[in-house]
Amino acid sequence: MDLLLDINGLSVFFGGVQALNKLSLQIRKGEIIGLIGPNGAGKTTAFNAITGRIHPSEGSVFFCGKEITGWPAPRIARNGIARTFQNIKLYEDLSVIENVMIAAHSSISYSFIEAILGVGRYSRDEARIKSRAYELLELMNLGELASEQANSLPYGSQRKLEIARALALNPRLLLLDEPVAGMNPTETREFGQFLLTLRDNLSIGVGLIDHDMSFVMEVCDMIRVIDHGIPIAWGTPSVVRNDPKVISAYLGTDFNGAMDNHATN
Repeated sequence: MDLLLDINGLSVFFGGVQALNKLSLQIRKGEIIGLIGPNGAGKTTAFNAITGRIHPSEGSVFFCGKEITGWPAPRIARNGIARTFQNIKLYEDLSVIENVMIAAHSSISYSFIEAILGVGRYSRDEARIKSRAYELLELMNLGELASEQANSLPYGSQRKLEIARALALNPRLLLLDEPVAGMNPTETREFGQFLLTLRDNLSIGVGLIDHDMSFVMEVCDMIRVIDHGIPIAWGTPSVVRNDPKVISAYLGTDFNGAMDNHATN
């Protein structure tokens, strides 16, 4: 598989506090990679350092063979990494489709004057963007809600809208920060199946953070575990769930029994 993301020795300091300590991680096209650990472990810090929201103190970030360490967030997004956030960030007063179209405007070719006058490339680009936005909403089963106001959607649908907006950037790598937070078990299972289909149909790589371990274990190919910023384990779901360090630091001794019960229900 093609290597998309390659991070080596990534560290982040906030003052005298080390939030992330020499994290290394790879994500290839067609893979779903989980980054898990207790609250405060440094997971979101890692995503922020990868996507340019904070500058790494040490280490390197390579994307598709090109070093992007310390690039600003908009430049990283334009080059093919899209992400979602723990807290949903939508334009709540705009419609569902307008939220997706705004993200897709990164690909416009028309000038400011053409936009003001509504001439030239403006009509062509806007029609293309609207068509693409509808396609993504249909992919997320939100097509019938295109004209609804974004803040009127149920929580789970808002999560899906945020992902549709990220996909409007045509990413090669999608980073999801707690994508099933707030979803009920049925929505979580459906989203897991959708994520696998999305990965396969679009041939992208996916990195995700989540605390729903049943979801993580079912959808991820490989998992990196960190605790207090320090990497403590790496492997397949079956390896990670049985790692004594992971059980002690995060999963707890009852986790595997709960997973077995989940599998039989």
